[in-house]
Amino acid sequence: MSVLQAFLCGVVYFLAIGNLPFVGLWSLQRPLVCGLITGIILGDPVMGAMTGASINLVYLGFISAGGSMPADMALAGILGTAFAITGGLDAKTALSVAVPIGLLGTIVWYGRMTFGSIFVHVADRYIENGEYNKIWRANVLFPQLLTALITIIPCGLAAYFGASYISGFIEALSGTALTIFTVIGGMMPALGVAITLQYIFKGEARVFLFLGFILATYSGLDLLPLGVIAGLTALIYVQATGNKSDSEEDEIYE
Repeated sequence: MSVLQAFLCGVVYFLAIGNLPFVGLWSLQRPLVCGLITGIILGDPVMGAMTGASINLVYLGFISAGGSMPADMALAGILGTAFAITGGLDAKTALSVAVPIGLLGTIVWYGRMTFGSIFVHVADRYIENGEYNKIWRANVLFPQLLTALITIIPCGLAAYFGASYISGFIEALSGTALTIFTVIGGMMPALGVAITLQYIFKGEARVFLFLGFILATYSGLDLLPLGVIAGLTALIYVQATGNKSDSEEDEIYE
């Protein structure tokens, strides 16, 4: 991996968690997306997409509530993909390496939240001095500079130096240890799917879970038509329940 490629990996990480418009949690932060982009940077977009998709399965039920960050899926996606491509790992083995990296990445998030609070007092001083035209610096400029500092440099260094040692690391683990990593990596997506199913298997949605499972198993349809059928079913259900609610409200008012 070249220095430029490592730097670009760091930039992707910054864009993924920088809360900039149109990028972040719902797009670039997802391992599937940042894995693909990392693959493009390293010249292997197919492997990048495959590895990113495998890592993404673990984080299907990802929730960040109240400002907490249980794991950094962007960092897991970027470095997991980078190590897979540069170290010649398959997607399952890369996944077992990426998940601990995601846990380590929470340090970046909490560091950002901790030191970012300083800029609130900077904005207070601008207001006290009547310098209202400078408030944007404390709200936008300084926080983004801090985020860039603690994301681009660490991620770039980890990608550059980690890629240099990952091949030797894999050779040292070749055999039983590497097989264990592969098996663990293959089991991890089941965890992400199980967490997601916990949210689906509730109330009236349970019947749709079984209906979708039967349809996907026995119909032989591809993902695209299954997705269209699921979308239409959801639309019909919402319309039907919405009309029922409107009728009940009319009866109440009468």
